[in-house]
Amino acid sequence: MSLLSSRALTSQLSRPLALLTRSLATTTQQRPVPAPQAGQGSIKTAEDFLKSIGRESESKVSPNSWTEFWGYDGQALRKAGLAVRDRRYILWCMEKYRQGLAPQEFAHQPQTKKTVRGWGPKVQDGKRIRSKRIKDKTKKFKQVS
Repeated sequence: MSLLSSRALTSQLSRPLALLTRSLATTTQQRPVPAPQAGQGSIKTAEDFLKSIGRESESKVSPNSWTEFWGYDGQALRKAGLAVRDRRYILWCMEKYRQGLAPQEFAHQPQTKKTVRGWGPKVQDGKRIRSKRIKDKTKKFKQVS
């Protein structure tokens, strides 16, 4: 009997501990706010940073201060109405800047959209090719009585 009661007590004690462990594993650390860079291509405000990374980011986000901008996360940018691709790019650039890289080193233009994907030989030079074989399968044959 004492063995069963000790197992029950152990499971009751481990349940809150498991919840605490999960919350410690999933919470993010407070990331440091980087200092504005001086010198060539100096970045003093959040708008300067957004202009330097390109993609018209300065028109999509309008932070009030430097520290407020560096406190943004994905949810805050989502509430601001940014598309997923823009959010990911801005957050990626913010992390690169935190690591000490200059925006001229990591900022780039978006990839161009592919014109033809996944059609194989059906599409050549952007035009869909229809063969006689495909047309024959779509025709309905009349039954001869």
